[in-house]
Amino acid sequence: MSSLWRQTINLMIENMIMIAVWVAIAIVGLIIFLWFFPVTLWFQALISGVRISLLQLVLMRWRKVPPGTIVMAMVTGTKAGLKLDANELEAHYLAKGNVPKVVNALISADKANIALDFKMAAAIDLAGRDVFEAVQMSVNPKVINTPPVTAVAKDGIQLITKARVTVRANIRQLVGGAGEETVLARVGEGIVSSIGSAESHKVVLENPDSISKVVLNKGLDSGTAFEILSIDIADIDIGKNIGAVLQMDQAEADKNIAQARAEERRAMAVALEQEMKAKAQEARAKVIEAETQIPLAMAEAFRSGNLGIMDYYRIKNIQADTDMRENIAKQ
Repeated sequence: MSSLWRQTINLMIENMIMIAVWVAIAIVGLIIFLWFFPVTLWFQALISGVRISLLQLVLMRWRKVPPGTIVMAMVTGTKAGLKLDANELEAHYLAKGNVPKVVNALISADKANIALDFKMAAAIDLAGRDVFEAVQMSVNPKVINTPPVTAVAKDGIQLITKARVTVRANIRQLVGGAGEETVLARVGEGIVSSIGSAESHKVVLENPDSISKVVLNKGLDSGTAFEILSIDIADIDIGKNIGAVLQMDQAEADKNIAQARAEERRAMAVALEQEMKAKAQEARAKVIEAETQIPLAMAEAFRSGNLGIMDYYRIKNIQADTDMRENIAKQ
């Protein structure tokens, strides 16, 4: 009896194991089936008014395109009144584009009556720009604060200016158009030119709006991805007196040049003095050499009888008288 009971229990356990295995296989098979055949997404698209076949969803899996992303984008666009093509959305995803952001941008543009089609939105997205942010900027203009711009008026006074530039995205220029850096550079250049043409810094301080008018009339947004709506001067500070600094620098330079020339003349004078001293020493050496010949000449004159003793005393007296006069003159 106990042996039969054990066999029954073992059989029941084996049946349960088999059932569990088959259930697990069925679950795995169902998961694989639903993964390759996203029936839930297809049904969701169907009840949302999106016409897309189940085969097309399966092919998306094989092309490594998430069907959920495409279906949700189409559902969102369809509910917003847009006509979207699944093949275009799939191609944009394969091109490393952001499908949800493009669809949201199209919806925002449609609600704001901005002319924007899918091709343009996809091109803007693939160009690396945020197309949704661009549409929002077209509706709500953006304010860009310029860094401090330093310029000098004609009277030599330095002015430090800060401006606020209100821009709106130009949808047609987002592909290939210059960015914010170019706009800020052009605005800074216009401010420098406007202040530099002013006769006095006081004129600029009295009418700061004149800078905005001059800069705005130059068409600085040409070739950029933005449309400049207004340029407002936020702050103007007075800097250095550049004219006075330049004059001081020029005076210092002139002084250095004059000192260099004076030093050159002094060096030439010293060199000339040394040359004259050298010549004087050379002349003294010749005199001393000549004086050493005098005793020899006198001795020869004595031998030959051409000089007597009285003549010698007269020469000595003349020499003593000459030495005395030189000593008196030195005193």
